[in-house]
Amino acid sequence: MIGQTLNSRYRLDDMIGEGSTAVVYRARDLRLERDVAVKVLLPHVHETTRKRFKREALAAAKLNHANIMNIYDVGEDGDHQFLVVEYIQGQPLHSLFPSAAKLVAEVGYQICQALDYAHRIGLIHRDIKPANIYYTQSGQIKIMDFGLAIPRTGDAKRLTAMGTIIGTPAYLSPEQAQGLKLDQRTDIYSTGIVLYEMLTGILPFDADDIGSILLQQVKKEAEPPSKYVDEVPLDLENIILKSLEKKREARFESADAMAQALYATLHDEDSVTEILRRRNGKDNETVETPGGSGTVQTTEANQLTPTVRIVLADDHALTRQSLAFFLEDIKGFKVVGQASDGQEAFNMVGEHNPDVLLLDLNMPGTSGMTILPHIRESYPEVKVLVLTGRDENSYIMEALRAGAHGYVLKTSSEHDLADSIREVVTGRLILGRGVAEKVVEYLIEREVTDDPFNGTEKDIMTCVAAGFDNAKIADKLGLSETDVAKRIMEIIDRLEVTSKTEAALVALRAGWISLDELHRFS
Repeated sequence: MIGQTLNSRYRLDDMIGEGSTAVVYRARDLRLERDVAVKVLLPHVHETTRKRFKREALAAAKLNHANIMNIYDVGEDGDHQFLVVEYIQGQPLHSLFPSAAKLVAEVGYQICQALDYAHRIGLIHRDIKPANIYYTQSGQIKIMDFGLAIPRTGDAKRLTAMGTIIGTPAYLSPEQAQGLKLDQRTDIYSTGIVLYEMLTGILPFDADDIGSILLQQVKKEAEPPSKYVDEVPLDLENIILKSLEKKREARFESADAMAQALYATLHDEDSVTEILRRRNGKDNETVETPGGSGTVQTTEANQLTPTVRIVLADDHALTRQSLAFFLEDIKGFKVVGQASDGQEAFNMVGEHNPDVLLLDLNMPGTSGMTILPHIRESYPEVKVLVLTGRDENSYIMEALRAGAHGYVLKTSSEHDLADSIREVVTGRLILGRGVAEKVVEYLIEREVTDDPFNGTEKDIMTCVAAGFDNAKIADKLGLSETDVAKRIMEIIDRLEVTSKTEAALVALRAGWISLDELHRFS
């Protein structure tokens, strides 16, 4: 569409990003003689995506704040629906990580000012993360993507309900992870995580296992940033930790209160804007972005999007072929193989060495669940994204323990599926919203507050976690094999699990046994 003019006004000069649902162009507003970004919806997208597209326009149109990306127009030209938004020249926030305390406070102040404005208008962003925050060459923060925003009051229907991809769980509030009703304090929590990461360079809650991250969001207190960074101002540390309180009533009551607290930590010696300008001067590459979900940020160098090679495994041929057609239509995706059962999927992965395997679990013959651990062991570099209709807790947990990098329900929209593939390729862990809630529910139900083991039982479970069979455990601990088997069955019954492996996993998660203790028995 480069060279075309929409509604005789917006001339599309260059493509600066594309995703599964829209293409974004740098354009010229011929009437007002200024550069803008035009987000054009692709014709094949699902109706839910069209509704979200309209919702993004309506949500953003209510907002007029210096730290929020502006929307200028929404329209149609023939079959093309489009949004016209502010053309932002800047860099993603994560390019600043880690940063000095003063810069963290200034960035946090701007974020909180923007959120306070949105909250007063009546919108909760609920997707605050570095990818949705850019800073300009003048040091101005811009928050983007209000397409997921929901009203603070009322029972507005959410277009991102069961099965919608939430991306990495690292920035979710405890109430989001549990599927509870949200208020403005969910944005305060997510902002706290962003500032923590910006200050320390690490996430406060992180793990290789999705369930562990979600449980940390609900249960674990954040370590003080000063544990990882020297000379952190006490006031700034307390502000960040207060924003990360698990109980929302213990957090700042409003984004404005957090903003004022951050403002009080700032000093007058150096201009934060000047600090940002100096950092920009080290890197002449300018990132152009219109914001919005589903867009790929590109540089002026216009680097090519790398191809993501995909193998599909599903026993329903029609579903599999339809999915293949959809994915092949997305620039940067290539389906290199299709399989109808688990063994065929294993062979396909070995033959084609894909980046991602989309794996159904419930297939005849060798199921996806059966083959999953073998694929992870034989081809550890391949990302496995489970795509299934099964939403039972036991299925979800078994797949995650077997090494799946994500678990997505087939009720997910096309847009969300495409985004989840991109997220998995970058090394992030993906769960559908309904799936995340089930994982947290499962883990909390099985969490016991007090250590339930005596000394011998702890040694037995440590040996189980080390992979020893009953005979070797008996030999190591000087017990009879019968006694070991009896004690293991008692532990399984006490923890209400189905196997000794699951009992060991619960014990590791709860901290009753430690990975460090495994060395005693090696």
